[in-house]
Amino acid sequence: MTLQEQIGQRLVTGFPGTELTEDFRRVVREHQIANVILFRENIESCAQLRRICAEIQQLVREATGHGAFITIDQEGGTVTRLPADAVNVPGAMAIAATGDAENAYRAGLLTGRELRALGVNFDLAPSVDVNNNPKNPVIGARSYGDAPDTVSRYAARMIQGLLDGGVLCSAKHFPGHGDTDADSHLALPCVDKSRAELEQMELAPFRAAIAAGVPAIMTTHILFPQIEPGGVPATMSRRIMTELLRGEMGFDGLIISDCMEMRAIKDHFGTVNGVIAAMAAGVDLVFVTHNTLLGGEAARAVQQAVADGRLDAGEMAASAQRILAYKEKWVDDVPAGSFDFEAARAENEAMLQATITEVHRPAAGIPVLGEHPLCIGCPAYRTSLVGNVDDGKANLFGSRMAQELHGEAATMTSDPGDAEIEALVQAAKAHSGAVVGTFNAYLCPGQRALVRALAEAGVPTAAVALRAPYDLAGLPETVWTLAAFEYTPQSLRAAARVLRGEAKAAGKLTVTL
Repeated sequence: MTLQEQIGQRLVTGFPGTELTEDFRRVVREHQIANVILFRENIESCAQLRRICAEIQQLVREATGHGAFITIDQEGGTVTRLPADAVNVPGAMAIAATGDAENAYRAGLLTGRELRALGVNFDLAPSVDVNNNPKNPVIGARSYGDAPDTVSRYAARMIQGLLDGGVLCSAKHFPGHGDTDADSHLALPCVDKSRAELEQMELAPFRAAIAAGVPAIMTTHILFPQIEPGGVPATMSRRIMTELLRGEMGFDGLIISDCMEMRAIKDHFGTVNGVIAAMAAGVDLVFVTHNTLLGGEAARAVQQAVADGRLDAGEMAASAQRILAYKEKWVDDVPAGSFDFEAARAENEAMLQATITEVHRPAAGIPVLGEHPLCIGCPAYRTSLVGNVDDGKANLFGSRMAQELHGEAATMTSDPGDAEIEALVQAAKAHSGAVVGTFNAYLCPGQRALVRALAEAGVPTAAVALRAPYDLAGLPETVWTLAAFEYTPQSLRAAARVLRGEAKAAGKLTVTL
């Protein structure tokens, strides 16, 4: 392989829209970039996804002589990329709430088979971060829990399910993004822990994932000053990537980066400089996911860095060969397989129903919401740049729950103030009860204030957490609280069955409120 071909094997890029752009085609041909990431903006239906994956494979094979890794963040729950006519499994914390690690395997197997049938061969999941910081704005319900043994057990089964389903997968975000209160998409977080502390908490699930045979591990753009004093995040640290992960932990699979356009890298080091530093640290696949032309610029800069001696030519060749070895097994001449969407949808619905969790039942019993409750919710919005893209206009909770409970919908803002709260309480008094869908209330105190005000006014009230269950901490004793873990039509249907008394909320939390 030429140097340019080796560099192209180590880069991953994306494109805007639902059709391959001319910029994307040109960058692939000129720089032999051999790997792609797809986001929700690239996908409109299962049929369109199959077609565009086939077009990507044809283009990349013609340009490079090898197949493409087609990657996607299909975690389930709050981070899904597949369209409405696909099957999206519950997220990590929801799966763990079922109390059955085999549900993680089933979710992985279903997802793997579905992705393979649609033409995607590499799932950037699961998150094996231990969410031991309740204020974490980016992980939250994407984690299996706040204890390393819980995360380890469920993640290992998810990994096996994905592999058995026919796709590569990746444990993320090494060495751990759980104990932060900042999002590396927007800032440069710091985890100031000793190596001993990291071993007890953050590193344990990664060791379990390696033992489970995970083929890839994704890095995180976080400073760990006690193990990397050089002032660079883990992605750019040779101490962390090569000495710790490869050397001490014995990982011999693919090391892949998080997106190098995230502000933790772009604002502090520059994306192109970060790409070079990540490769020098020992990262195999480096993601420049949004700006296609920037991927081409990075390819040119990496070639110059090899010429200048800033990147080792032998390591470059070894990394490219490692990538090709995985492609030979997982991409080349591998049939797409079939997938029974209807059977999978039924299986998924049953699994999701088992995730609904009763967090608190009042001592006096479940409040009687009556025949005409007021259903209050805010429009969904992106809580971080990795989350699903929502239009922010539709009050899905209010409208759907009103249909399910024969009530009336009311909309609140994401963080209601005193006047809004008073108006909603007065409206609720004219109804038989109130059901409030919270969405990141642990970051937006007005939502909790509304629930308290409803309870203090004597309105029979239920609160349903539509993302992280931390929303439900500290609410009045008289409020019935449920965790649904995601803000989707399927989770609302499952929660409504519980609210109507047709199903039990059998889940158990794996985090402490």
